[in-house]
Amino acid sequence: MTSARDDLTVAIADRPGDPDGGIAEALGRLNLDDFRDKVVCIKPNDTTADADDKTACTQADTLRATIRFIKALHPRSIVVSGGSGAKKTPEVFKVLGYDEVIAAEGVEAFDHNQPPFLEVDLPYGPQRKIVVNPRVLEYERVVSLAQLKVHRTATVTMAIKNIAMSYPCAEYYGYPRVKQERHPHNILKDKQAFLVGMALRFPIHLAIVSGHPAMIGTGPIGGKAVETGLVIAGRNAVAVDSVGAFLLGFETNGVQHLRQAVEVGLGETYMSPDRDGGEGRLVIEGLPVKEAVKVFRTAAYGEAF
Repeated sequence: MTSARDDLTVAIADRPGDPDGGIAEALGRLNLDDFRDKVVCIKPNDTTADADDKTACTQADTLRATIRFIKALHPRSIVVSGGSGAKKTPEVFKVLGYDEVIAAEGVEAFDHNQPPFLEVDLPYGPQRKIVVNPRVLEYERVVSLAQLKVHRTATVTMAIKNIAMSYPCAEYYGYPRVKQERHPHNILKDKQAFLVGMALRFPIHLAIVSGHPAMIGTGPIGGKAVETGLVIAGRNAVAVDSVGAFLLGFETNGVQHLRQAVEVGLGETYMSPDRDGGEGRLVIEGLPVKEAVKVFRTAAYGEAF
């Protein structure tokens, strides 16, 4: 059983050059007992990649480390569920080396961009119905395995956006979905609110944000990739993403989908000790946030200003 404290706990690890150790250290600080005997989906960031640039996506070694840790929790099964944005999912999986990892670890791969299509209701935001593959409704535990990145329209892209912008079927909406080449939608009328609506409808049970690599400058692709060695993880995606956003330089009120997520009861967020008299209700395990900020800024900018 999980508790209220579990939703407030965010674990941070700093293991440069050691993705296996980083994942094991961060996840090892969390209560994940309820993953036993469950169908577990691991959703990596597989937005798009080619042979010359894989930096926008979850790296294959991070995926492998996560699969191995989840295996030790004795789930019923593990599915690596993908839904690439600009290219076909199998193409991106192959470029990233996911196919080799999935085969070696003996887990299933599934492309949720493909039919059959099912229209489901959303409780919030500009798009009140969304078309998904019904398989995503069968996952009993969802792991959002995201990257620490800025985003030109969503401000940041981490655990919440990793699910929200991947579940809508690209075979229905088009590649990329935002061009609306096949079926029109209202997602872009208020993308921040759309992310909240998706988070309400499709819960994330474990949020992992990897800084191997992180991306600054611009995003979700084409920015400056920086190796940080950081892993942020927790049972509540709002809490985890708020810590990641803080490392990138944003308070919660500067990221509208995080602010709205708090307002609708999806979670608590990190508050700077310099504001509001403290760090809020979150329980930080492992590396303190102020130390993680130093690690990130040194990797990204060459100094911990």
